[in-house]
Amino acid sequence: MSTPILEVRGVSIRFGGVEALKRVSLHVEPGEVLALAGDNGAGKSTLIKIISGVYHPSEGALLFDGKPLTLRDPQDARAEGIETIYQDLALADNLDVGSNIFLGREPMRRQFGLPVIDRDHMAAAARDVLERLDITIPEHKLRGPVKMLSGGQRQAIAIGRAIYWNARLLIMDEPTAALGVPEQRKVMELITTLKAQGVSVLLISHNLHDIFAVADRIAVLRRGEMAGERRVGDTNGDEIVHLMVGDTYAGTGRASH
Repeated sequence: MSTPILEVRGVSIRFGGVEALKRVSLHVEPGEVLALAGDNGAGKSTLIKIISGVYHPSEGALLFDGKPLTLRDPQDARAEGIETIYQDLALADNLDVGSNIFLGREPMRRQFGLPVIDRDHMAAAARDVLERLDITIPEHKLRGPVKMLSGGQRQAIAIGRAIYWNARLLIMDEPTAALGVPEQRKVMELITTLKAQGVSVLLISHNLHDIFAVADRIAVLRRGEMAGERRVGDTNGDEIVHLMVGDTYAGTGRASH
């Protein structure tokens, strides 16, 4: 059995008197898509912020590749190969694709003895990483501001940035929430491509259709605790909703079949 790329062991976190997560454990295998489901307030965002170095757990431990993982900040997580794509994508709208992929890590070259940003290198790298993801963006759009691109293309750029910097675990927070149906489908194809290339994905989504389309397993949080975990082939949408909402589900007349 392979060593999980990520293990979360008994993680709890408190904010004042509120325990936002209570002894949560999960793992992600190499090249696996693990969906993290749960209702609003279940603790999904808190958990991914711990894994990405934004928050520090009050109790418990993280392991990456079987080794203890201590993260001071998101830069530490990125250095380990953990990249997070939040709903806002964190793209600089007025910059081109290459500039967004290298944002804060721009390559330099010397011109007339002075250091200048190597824009040709950035453009070539952008083309290469998008080609690896089977994404086609016309050359004139590649060099224009990313605000002119579609939502699906912008999502692809955020994924491309993570892949260029050698992400081994990609955390995706509601990647299809603001997209139309064709673009949702393209993002699902991107996740399948990442999986085929050996990248592990932790997918946070309210969309059960998306989850069942690409995930291998589903972990469900409810009120800060792990409510259950299922392999996609062994469950259905009704059972996942039941795990998400607990006993309140039985009173709705929508009992699981």
